[in-house]
Amino acid sequence: MKSQKRSLTIAAFFSVQILAMVMRPMLANAETHYSSASLIEDSPEEVLRAEIYTDARSPIDGKQLSAAEYVELMEKLRSLDNIPPEDLVSPKVREVIDLLKLRKFLRQFIPFIP
Repeated sequence: MKSQKRSLTIAAFFSVQILAMVMRPMLANAETHYSSASLIEDSPEEVLRAEIYTDARSPIDGKQLSAAEYVELMEKLRSLDNIPPEDLVSPKVREVIDLLKLRKFLRQFIPFIP
């Protein structure tokens, strides 16, 4: 029994060693092939920084916009920064939010509230 386990252990060890010897050249070849392909496709950072964008996506809904439309939308959004958030939400919605916050607070102490 011990000799059989020992021979299985030795066989497993040698099979792992043989597998490693076979796979090592394949992995080295794949790594150099991948790195050479990535060097060809990558653009230098300096080139990407100097690129002029002529189109953009809306931060609100992701629609495609021209550069002028994007600038106009961003100006509108910046003008909303001066308005307090309470004025942007209707009173009914604000009341529902307050009730939900109250419910969440009460559930900490009374967990069976629906």
